[in-house]
Amino acid sequence: MEVSPFTSAPDVQNSKPEIHISLSRVGVTGVEKVIRIGKTGAEQSYYAQLECFVDLGPRQKGAHMSRFEEVVNEAIGEFAVEGSALRAEQLAQRIAESVRERQGARRAEVTILARYPEHKPAPVSGILTQEIYTLHGAALAGEAGTRRLVGVTAQGMTACPCAQELVAATARERLSAQGFDDQEIEQIIAAVPIATHNQRGLGTLYIGSVEGRELDVDATDLLGIVEASMSSEIYELMKRSDEGSVVEKAHSRPRFVEDCVREVIQAVIERYRALDDQTFVSARQENLETIHQHNVIAERFGLLGELRREAAADEQVAQHTSMREWLDAGGS
Repeated sequence: MEVSPFTSAPDVQNSKPEIHISLSRVGVTGVEKVIRIGKTGAEQSYYAQLECFVDLGPRQKGAHMSRFEEVVNEAIGEFAVEGSALRAEQLAQRIAESVRERQGARRAEVTILARYPEHKPAPVSGILTQEIYTLHGAALAGEAGTRRLVGVTAQGMTACPCAQELVAATARERLSAQGFDDQEIEQIIAAVPIATHNQRGLGTLYIGSVEGRELDVDATDLLGIVEASMSSEIYELMKRSDEGSVVEKAHSRPRFVEDCVREVIQAVIERYRALDDQTFVSARQENLETIHQHNVIAERFGLLGELRREAAADEQVAQHTSMREWLDAGGS
């Protein structure tokens, strides 16, 4: 029988490198899959991109790159066979734990970014419009257990409070010059939407838990929190009545980029009272400016306990635990 020359080939990846330096992350990016997520019988197809990494010790030349793809395919297949209600963070956890075992690594990290459609009615006409959202799942499996994250990114619009006040001040001067008294002016200002410039906003929210603590968080609820934090939701398809409603709503709720993040944090604190203080939370808002060439960003991250204490005491807490710090704590 002819023996393949590759059968007895040495495993180069397991050899010792010439330079004995460990590497923080080694892995694959741009892994593309179609996965099904949701409750059994009501799953949706998602286009997903995955990244998988392990740390590499100073005495191992390289990671086994083909094993990343093997583990991803097996994990997706296992969920399909089980008929389970697949969640992005659960898939990330299973892949991370399997990758860590297969690679013999101290820790493994997996991230999933999935794009999927949702249908929602326009605010006045009720016409159904398809909106594309982003679902995030992440997990880090280490010696201390596994930490996982679920997150979403949604779009909306904001109306600038500062410019609106400037326009309102000019309106008061013009109305006064035309003979309206102060009470009449304020009635007019309250009744008529005041112009300002708008931004399209990109809001992202992550919530994470450590192994052994249930993360009963639905991505749909997170989307609702993010969209509600901005001046108004936006819709891909609208009638004229919908356009007027959206613009008027946005101008009645002017918000800075900072306001949006604070609205998200407050909503998380109020909605998820059952989550423990070690739950991780990260909120980020980016507004695409219309009267500037730059964009603006605001973020807040930390443990839910940190956020609760700060909100209750009205004083800034010293610690703002970052996502990297929170994840790394599970790898030690």
